[in-house]
Amino acid sequence: MKNIFAITNQKGGVGKTTTTINLAASLALADQNVLIVDMDPQANLTSGIGKKGSFRPAGTVYEALTADSEPEIAEFIVPTDVAGLSLLPADRNLTGAEVELVSLVQRERRLRPLLQQAKTNFDYVLIDTPPSLGLLTLNALVAAEGMIIPLTCDYFALEGLAELMTTLRRVQGAYNPSLEITGVLLTMADNRTNLGQQVTKEVKDFFGDKVFGTRIPRNIRLAEAPSHGLPVILHDVKSKGAEAYLALAREFLLRGQNSHAGEM
Repeated sequence: MKNIFAITNQKGGVGKTTTTINLAASLALADQNVLIVDMDPQANLTSGIGKKGSFRPAGTVYEALTADSEPEIAEFIVPTDVAGLSLLPADRNLTGAEVELVSLVQRERRLRPLLQQAKTNFDYVLIDTPPSLGLLTLNALVAAEGMIIPLTCDYFALEGLAELMTTLRRVQGAYNPSLEITGVLLTMADNRTNLGQQVTKEVKDFFGDKVFGTRIPRNIRLAEAPSHGLPVILHDVKSKGAEAYLALAREFLLRGQNSHAGEM
C-alpha cells in the first residue's frame, strides 16, 4: 500500500504547503499517524505548523540529507500540536543543500532510505517540495510512491505541466519506476467564473479520473491559518477551507483503500 507522497508542482503559489499541512492534519484527525517533511528551503511548512526554530539536537532535514552515513530519522522528527502529526523540519540551511548534494554519493537518493525508515511508525508521509525541479524535488520524487499535484484554477494552471510530466517520466525511467500520479488537486477554485469552469474542464480532459472530486476554494481562513502556526481545522473548523480539506482526506483514504483492494 502506497503511503509516501510528494506534494509537487514546480509553479509557486499553487497551494503545495497549504495542502501538505491541511491534508496531513485532516488525516491525523481520522486517526492516522502522519509525518510531514519540509523539503523547501523557505521552510514555510515548518513555520506554517508553528514549529519555526524547533528542531532536535541532531538538526533538521538538511543535516539528515547531508550526513556521512544514513542517520536514524527518529533523531530529527519533532511532534506538532496536532495529535498524530509529526514533522521533519527545515530551516534556511537547506538552501545550501542543492549545491552540497551535487558532490555526494547517491545524491538523488538521500531522502529515500530515511523515509523508508518512517514507514515503520507512520501510516502516511507527505513531502512538501520547493517550486523548482532541482535536487531537493528530485530527492522527494525518488523517495515517494505517489505524487499529488496541486493546480490553481487560473489561466496559468497548465503552464509548465509538460515539464513536470517529462520529469516524472525521467524519474520513473532512471530512479523510481513505481512512482505514479496519485491525484491532481484543483485549488483556489471558483466555478462561478467562466475561466474557472474552463480550466477545470481542461484539467479533467488531460488527467481524467486522476483529478480529485474535492476542490479547494479560495478561503480567507486558509490564508490566515499559517500566520497562527495552525492547520485550518484548528484555526476555524467550520470554514469552507477546513470542510474542503476534511473532504479531501476522506477521498484520499477511499482512493487508497480502493487501490489496495485492486492490487490484492
